[in-house]
Amino acid sequence: MVCSTVPAVLQAFRTMLADHFGGLPSVVVEPGVRTGVPVLTDNPREVGTDRIVNALAAATRYGGPAVVVDFGGTATTFDVVNSQGQYVGGAISPGIEISLEALERRGAQLRMVELRRPRTVIARNTVEALQSGMVFGVASQVDGIVSRMITELDVAEAEVSVIATGYLAPLVYDECACFTAHEPWLTLYGLELVYARNH
Repeated sequence: MVCSTVPAVLQAFRTMLADHFGGLPSVVVEPGVRTGVPVLTDNPREVGTDRIVNALAAATRYGGPAVVVDFGGTATTFDVVNSQGQYVGGAISPGIEISLEALERRGAQLRMVELRRPRTVIARNTVEALQSGMVFGVASQVDGIVSRMITELDVAEAEVSVIATGYLAPLVYDECACFTAHEPWLTLYGLELVYARNH
């Protein structure tokens, strides 16, 4: 069902671009657009364009191998570029905000709390307990997944650039041991590169 709606969404997007920004050159990142990143997954069309754009930006700025961790509200994505600059795959886990929303919906005595670093890991109240679980839980998850990815790449940890991006990255960046860089504008840099390659 999702796949059948994608062409309609792309067409609506192209129409909006033509109607509102007709005089500006643009590129819609979709299959067939030159990115310079070979995608070595089972079905390259399934990989989100944001993930390919992030991989391009990471490979261009840092070289490979690299792991990009994108902290969005719905999902936290992990994308891996090998030493040849090829996108080899990744992982997707629930995002911080959606996880917190699920706890609020399903937990009888749980509620939405401000997403921020608590004072301690061992919380003394429900608000800080939720914050501790979100911040330190996600940080431990990220360190664990990145470590496993580096092991699968079969390269030395010191050879791998691990880049944090996404609007929630500042919440957990300092709690993770794996990161070598924080790039808030990584996706926009990647989009700039795609535009340059297609004009």
